[in-house]
Amino acid sequence: MKAMVFAAGLGTRLKDETSLKPKALVEVGGKPLLFHAIEKLKKSGIAEIVINVHHFADQVIQYVNSTDFGIKIHISDERDLLLDTGGGLKKAARFFSGDDSVLIYNVDILSNIDLNQVKKQHLETGALATLTVRKRATQRYLKFSDKQLAGWINKKTGETKISLPELFVNAEEMAFSGIHIVQPEIFRLMPENERFSIIDLYLELAKTRKIMAFYDDSDLWIDVGKPEELEAARKIFS
Repeated sequence: MKAMVFAAGLGTRLKDETSLKPKALVEVGGKPLLFHAIEKLKKSGIAEIVINVHHFADQVIQYVNSTDFGIKIHISDERDLLLDTGGGLKKAARFFSGDDSVLIYNVDILSNIDLNQVKKQHLETGALATLTVRKRATQRYLKFSDKQLAGWINKKTGETKISLPELFVNAEEMAFSGIHIVQPEIFRLMPENERFSIIDLYLELAKTRKIMAFYDDSDLWIDVGKPEELEAARKIFS
């Protein structure tokens, strides 16, 4: 299995940290977030990684080229246009030839989740995509019925996106963890437009395809894209 690290984001919520460097190079425990992500994937048996870049892309590329991670790393260059999550994965499709699953990992996630368990469930269920989700407070929830994606809801605005109307109302509300696995078939099912959200794609595909949840109850999961969470992570890793 290969992996992709989403590292192209602007990191606007961390403006004090990302005014002169990309979010991927913000440090926790004396090491950049990108280092933590690559090491996590490497320890899970991943031998080849694609990293997308946009914000301060040259710094990320220089860091990757000057660091020996012991695995093959490719750069998917989005300097001309930030493509959102779905578009970013689509642009990187050329690196994922063959039948292997692709594990996608947000660079601002720190977690001790067992990625091999996610992969195991993904392969056993025959899902097109498996999304790791948690029980936590947020404004936007994915809704699952028997682990099948049924829709999405924004609790603040009331906006909904419904994939399976017959299951949506009573479906369980879960928060996305920023870690997911897809089958290469998904590249043939992507829209023609260049820029789009991967979550919106999952919600559309869930109408006819198996888009499943992996319920993550690991004891460490932090989204360090927010200043308060970044500080909490630094205390844990200090």
